[in-house]
Amino acid sequence: MHKDVVLYIDSDACPVKEDAVRAARRHGIAVVLVGNQWIRSLEGTHIRQVVVPVEPDAADHWIAAEIGNGDICITNDIPLAARCVEAGATALSPSGRILDAASAGMALAVRDLMTNLRDSGEITGGPRPYSSRDRQAFLNALERLLVRSKT
Repeated sequence: MHKDVVLYIDSDACPVKEDAVRAARRHGIAVVLVGNQWIRSLEGTHIRQVVVPVEPDAADHWIAAEIGNGDICITNDIPLAARCVEAGATALSPSGRILDAASAGMALAVRDLMTNLRDSGEITGGPRPYSSRDRQAFLNALERLLVRSKT
């Protein structure tokens, strides 16, 4: 039996949740928004919102426990993305980077290296600002994943 794909969104501080919900609606795919607050503007059919306690990684733990093979998770959290990939899902960052079984390990290693370099003072500053180019890359990647999920 074929399992319907579910789009999970790590919704706290996610700049593309509205775009993702619109795309999922177009494709008839269920959405689960997981975060520490209700988002009134994103209520509707085929949308489930899960409000988790305001605790570190609460949304991550919930998503990792629920996500399954073939599902998609939108997150900027590399450790969560790696956990989703371990469960057979595909992760997508808001900048359009797809993490799958082939790329998750390397992404996690790079993230750990960068954390160590920042902690030691070798690198200062944070990520570059989110841009319209990032948004377009995200929309293109999400569209490819949603189309592929139907086959």
